This record gives sequence, structure tokens and C-alpha cells, in this order.
Amino acid sequence: MEVKTDNAVAEMPVAAPTYWLTRFMILRLLGAVYAIAFLVAVNQIIPLIGKDGLTPVDSYLQQISNSLGKAGGFFRLPSIFWFGHSDAMLLMVSWAGLILSLIVVCGYANAVMMGVLWLLYLSIVHVGQEWYGFGWEIQLTETGFLAIFLCPLLDMRPFPKRPPPVIIIGLFRWIIFRLMLGAGLIKVRGDEVWRNSTALYYHFETQPIPGPLSRWFHFLPHKALKLGVWFNWLAELAAPFVVFWPRVARHIAGIVIILFQFNLILSGNLSFLNWLTIVPALACFDDDFWRRLLPRRLVNQAEAAAANAVISTPMVNTAWGIAIVIALLSIQPALNMVSPGQVMNRSFDPLDLVNTYGAFGSVGKERFNVVFEGTVDSDSTDKANWKPYLYKGLPVLPDKRPQQIAPYHLRLDWQMWFAAMGSPDDYPWTLHLQWKLLHNDPGAVGLFASNPFPDKPPHYIRAVLYRYSFAKAGDKPERWWNREKVSNWIPAMDANDPRLIAFLRSYGWMP
Repeated sequence: MEVKTDNAVAEMPVAAPTYWLTRFMILRLLGAVYAIAFLVAVNQIIPLIGKDGLTPVDSYLQQISNSLGKAGGFFRLPSIFWFGHSDAMLLMVSWAGLILSLIVVCGYANAVMMGVLWLLYLSIVHVGQEWYGFGWEIQLTETGFLAIFLCPLLDMRPFPKRPPPVIIIGLFRWIIFRLMLGAGLIKVRGDEVWRNSTALYYHFETQPIPGPLSRWFHFLPHKALKLGVWFNWLAELAAPFVVFWPRVARHIAGIVIILFQFNLILSGNLSFLNWLTIVPALACFDDDFWRRLLPRRLVNQAEAAAANAVISTPMVNTAWGIAIVIALLSIQPALNMVSPGQVMNRSFDPLDLVNTYGAFGSVGKERFNVVFEGTVDSDSTDKANWKPYLYKGLPVLPDKRPQQIAPYHLRLDWQMWFAAMGSPDDYPWTLHLQWKLLHNDPGAVGLFASNPFPDKPPHYIRAVLYRYSFAKAGDKPERWWNREKVSNWIPAMDANDPRLIAFLRSYGWMP
């Protein structure tokens, strides 16, 4: 008897992947990152760029207006703060962004809300000067812009009836491709220690703000640290090319990238960068992946929404229009990535829609920190009783364990990490900070962990450059750091020092 084989099941077409749960996860995590970013602004924007801040926004916008005109300045750096930038306005925008972000975290988002969040944060970034000059700031504006078109115009439900446009999911993959590959290429081109796989011998000790586990990572065997560099290459040079592959390969690439980000989260304090980078990496996964991980309640809601989905032609057409715009704006960033003169963390358009990224193209082999110190003595020499201003994140005291700060961002601490590699001439606002500390300015003092002179201002303030290195575990008494003084980075000055007064007046920071 002839037996027929039924190939009906084998010949059934594989269902196209859907992204209802992917959209849910992307928006929730992006909302959380937005919330942290706006919380940082609520706490720090006034002492940094407020009317009496270290680099007042009024002076900054006036300089741009003098150079480009007000209209030219607006089109070069679009921001709602061109229409008003009082301290009250700065805080109002920051609080509005925080509240809207928390609503998104709770599961409610639409295109209008995501558009407002993008506009508010873009406005802050464009007047934030060096305090907002980090790569993850334009990364957040680019990611936030795409998220607008992932949502229906008005429907705020976690699972609305409009399906997520697949082309926008693809554009999120384009972000993670450029993020990871750009970071990998800048390392290959930038420093021999990456090419010979020894970069991690130094990175955990010299990174901007070490975390509680950084010392443990630093003292791992060199073979393990070399393996870490090879994992870096896997995540940054290999995985990006797989994010556009079919389902299984794409899932593996997404897992590798996210595991790499969690490794960075555990080993240091890189602000909200790693969490933000995970956002576009989530686009590597479809609903088939998420339904194995997420609570059944969410999966059921997504399946019910998919069963009752209604295609919105305007939403689909808009998504394709955005894809065309992104494709055109991607030409320069793509050319930059393949260029021998690759630059990192730069925007090529006024709205920061498509940018180039990279991190740690070079790795320092020694750690230097600038520590502000004050004294109430009338003596300004080393014999005086100098007390340090403790940073909230950067190491100062040798016996203080590094803290977990990220995903929160300490903007002063990060800038002082950069400043330690330069001079006060490169960071003139450090003299303004010295002046404010001499007057116990509440905003400036509040950027530090504590005020060593709560009763009256110090007589002298100086900034000292120290060399730091991790102390081995088990030292008695317990020490986390070894340190030695290198030099005075800013000389000791009092509030009446004519050098300081003349300098501040030259920048318009003092009448």
C-alpha cells in the first residue's frame, strides 16, 4: 500500500513577526530613561546654567545671537528657551518632562506626548553647553524622535488598536547598528591598547566614575580582562551586522548587545548611557521572543490588540516618510563611520535626528582627579588646614568606597573628570566655581556631597591635582584608593584676589 506524506504543515508559510510587545518594552524603558534625564535637570539645571549658574544660559544665547543673529541661532540650535529662559522656565520644562516621562513609564503614551518629551529635552540639550555635550544626550533625542512614530497620534493605551509600523522598528535597529559599530571602530582606530587587547588593564580604574565593583573588575586576571576586550569586539564589531538578519540570528545579536550593556552597568557608572542603548537593541526581538518572558497578562493584552488591529494608512505613510528623511540624513554619519578621520558623538543636523556615536576611543593609563579644597586659615600654603569638597561620585577620600550612581548623571563630576586631563584655561568655569565656593553659594555647594564649611565661607579655595590608583583589597586599614599629590591645579585664592576678579569680569560672570 502506498503511503502519502502530508507536507501541508511543512508548506505553511511562516507568520510575519509582530511587534506589539516590542513597542510596549521600548516605550516603557525609554520613558524610564527620560524620567532619569529630566530628574537630573530638575536637580542640577539651575546651578549649572541658571541665571546665577556656572555657565548662565542667558550669556550663552547672547553670544550665539551676536554671532548668528537670534533667528540664525534658533535655526542652528532650536530650543523653546529662545523665547524665555528664566530659572522658573528652566524648572518648569524639567518638571513637565519628568511628569510626562512617568506617565509613559506607567504604560500610557501617544505620538503627541512623545513629541512633547522630545521637544522639551532637545530644548535643554541645545542650551546645556558642555554640561549636555555627552554623546548620550543626542542619542536620547534621536531615540526619542523615532519613538514618536512608533505610537498612534492620540490613543494612549498600552496596547492601542494601531499596530507598530515595522519600518520604525527597522529604524531602531539602524540606531543600534550605528551605536555599536561606531563605538567599535573608534576603538580600533583610536588606541593601541584596544588593538592589543590590554585596554581593560586600565579602563576600570581610569573610567569617569568607578562603581562599587570596579576594583574587583580591575584586579581580575589579565587573561579574563583580555577576554573582556574580545567580548567587546563581538558586541561592537560583529553583532551590529546581525541585527538585520532573520529572527534567530537577530535575537542572538540583541542578547549579545544587551549582555554587554549589563556588563558595563555592573563595572562602572556610565550615567544612563547603557540603559538608553538597550532601548533600540530591544527592536531586535519580536513578540514571539517576548511572550516567553513577559507575564501572561501582558501577552494576552497584546494578542487581543493584534486580533482587533486596524491599520492606519496615515500612520504607515508617515512612518515611510520618516524613513526617507532618516535615510537621507544618514549619509554623512555613515560616511563618517567608514572615514579614517572618524569623529564620535556629533550631530549632523539641527534637530539631532541622525548622529554619530562612539566611546572610549582612547583609554588613559593613569587616573587623575582635581579636588577643590578650602581653609579658614589665613595661610594659603600647604601648612594650612585644608578640607576637601567631596564629590558625589568622583573619588576624593582614599578610604571611601565608590558608590553606585548610574543611571543618575552627575554632570559636575563628569566634567571634572575631563578637566583633570586639561587645565583651567580649557575649563574656565572652574574659576567661577572657585568664586562661588568662596562665597558658600548654595547652588554650587549643592553640586558636591557636602559643605565642609557650613558656618562661614572659607578664606581660601584651591584645586589640587591628585593621581589615584586602586588599593588592593585586604589592606589594613581598609583603603579603596592610593593617591599622591601632583600639583596645584588652581592656585589658592581668596574672594578679593585681583586675578580671580579680573578673570570673572572678562567672562561677564561678575559686574
